[in-house]
Amino acid sequence: MPVGVGQAGTWVIPESQRLKVLIVTDAWTPQVNGVVRTLEILGRDLSALGHQVHYATPEGRWTVPMPTYSEIRLALFPRGPLEREIREFAPDAIHIATEGTLGLAARAICLKYSIPFTTSFHTRFPDYIRARFPFIGEETVYRFLRWFHRPATAMMVATASLKRELEGKGFRNTRIWSRGVDTEQFRPIAEARLPFAAPIWLNVGRIAVEKNIEAFLKLDLPGTKVLVGDGPARAGLERAYPAAKFLGPLVGEPLARAYAGSDVFVFPSRTDTFGLVILEALACGTPVAAYPVQGPQDVVGESEAAALDEDLAAACRRALLIPREAARDFALAHSWRACTVQFLSNLAVEEEA
Repeated sequence: MPVGVGQAGTWVIPESQRLKVLIVTDAWTPQVNGVVRTLEILGRDLSALGHQVHYATPEGRWTVPMPTYSEIRLALFPRGPLEREIREFAPDAIHIATEGTLGLAARAICLKYSIPFTTSFHTRFPDYIRARFPFIGEETVYRFLRWFHRPATAMMVATASLKRELEGKGFRNTRIWSRGVDTEQFRPIAEARLPFAAPIWLNVGRIAVEKNIEAFLKLDLPGTKVLVGDGPARAGLERAYPAAKFLGPLVGEPLARAYAGSDVFVFPSRTDTFGLVILEALACGTPVAAYPVQGPQDVVGESEAAALDEDLAAACRRALLIPREAARDFALAHSWRACTVQFLSNLAVEEEA
């Protein structure tokens, strides 16, 4: 039975209650990024706790490629089919993970039928929009985001610093939902070694302008730069930096071996709100080099597992000296189960009659 009263007549869900949870997301496979991996791991862990999870995704729907980012598919006119999907699944809780066409449809359905729902703020959407469409002002994007998230009983954010920042921009319903790492899948693998000249500097993620990948590729470093992932900037960067190795998207064991077989994980992004790949690299025993910005600072702070510096090349050279055991030990303290329990504590459903 529910044990606590939430906002506006809703019930906060304890971990012990078995729920049917609907997760609505415009970001889904075959995309390989932190949002997709986060939602996949969340679903697996919720299921392990006895909850029933259903994803509403672009899969199986009529879609069009997102302008400037064809890997992301936007569902066309999803509201009618999504409403039927919700009726058939009859969820106890609805979580809207993204602000795309599916997210907008789910929001409209929930408001129409007075269904409480939660949302999450995964990425620095205004920064991404500005990188692709410089003529759109930042405040215009934040106005849309405030409108989108305002009716949610909770908007989940990954870190305390992002929570403070968004509250300063007028968001009032924020809750922390941190990120963890699967330390069984992502682990040190002694025999894993990428077949390139050492030291190996690895980056994993979307190869897109907002990820600042070129700052990594421009660094004057010995050895080999390796990139795992795909995205709209990949073709141009491959032409511009022929010495770098572009391995394409990897998942599962091949991804873990890429992390474990590298010397330093380089994270040049200045816009990520968390950076799940940082924890994945550390879990494989690979130290991290990054800028001292929100995301890396929130994940690793002043720990001995990473080197943060505005001079990214200097951070890389320092990270190369970090013992791999220090990286692994840091990751072991960040389990996914604690994050899943945190997610559950943020959910809300209507009070039963």
